[in-house]
Order: sequence, then C-alpha cells, then structure tokens
Amino acid sequence: MKNYSGFENLEVWKISMRLSLIIYGLFKECKDYGFRDQIQRASVSVPANIAEGDERQTAKESIQFLYIARGSAAEVRTFLYLAIELNYIPKEEGLNIIDQYKKISSMLYRLIETRKTVNREQSMGHGNDGATINI
Repeated sequence: MKNYSGFENLEVWKISMRLSLIIYGLFKECKDYGFRDQIQRASVSVPANIAEGDERQTAKESIQFLYIARGSAAEVRTFLYLAIELNYIPKEEGLNIIDQYKKISSMLYRLIETRKTVNREQSMGHGNDGATINI
C-alpha cells in the first residue's frame, strides 16, 4: 500500500487505547472478577480490532473488523452503565467515559463509511490508488 502510515496514526485507535488504560485503572481493584475481566476485555477489543482491520488487505475485511470494534465500544458502554448502577464507579466519571466511547463509535462509523466509499470506487475501477485515508 502506498503511503501507508499504520493504525498507530489513526486518532480513533489512539483514543481507544487511552480509554482501555483508563478502564484497566478504574476497575483494577474491583472484586467482581467476572465483571472486571469482561469490561477490560471489551475495552481492549476496540483498539485491537481497529488495528487488525487496518492491517487487512481489502476494504471489505477492514470494515468487518471496524464493525466488531464498534460493537465492543457499545459493550463497554453497557458495562459502564451497569457499573454506575452497581456503585462500582462514580456516576459522573462513568458518564464521562461513556461519552468518550460514544465519540469512538461515531469516529468508527465515519471510518466505516469512508472505507465503504473507497471499496465501491475500487469495485467500479476508479478511485483510490492505495493512499492513506484520512477521517
């Protein structure tokens, strides 16, 4: 791929990595081990699937992994709502992180739509020469 800059340069990946670290720190003392493990796994799944999708050879494959990342972001939000209700975390802090995950979902949606457009253009025989896609 020409001008490939790597998933590490995607803002959505950077933000989701920071949020994963926040989730790990926030729940490291949580004694509900099943809950803790699940929210931590879901939070890591977001940047991991962004990275895996970005390394795929086709836009179609990439899009599938971005959808998985988006689903994982929704899973984290669900666990955060539950954590608030169970008084595992302060409400204000939880809602702030939920808002950040909503931003991730929105960014992923835009990236998916961009890649769908590129995929259509490539299928029609015109468009992208493999250059980096900016969102």
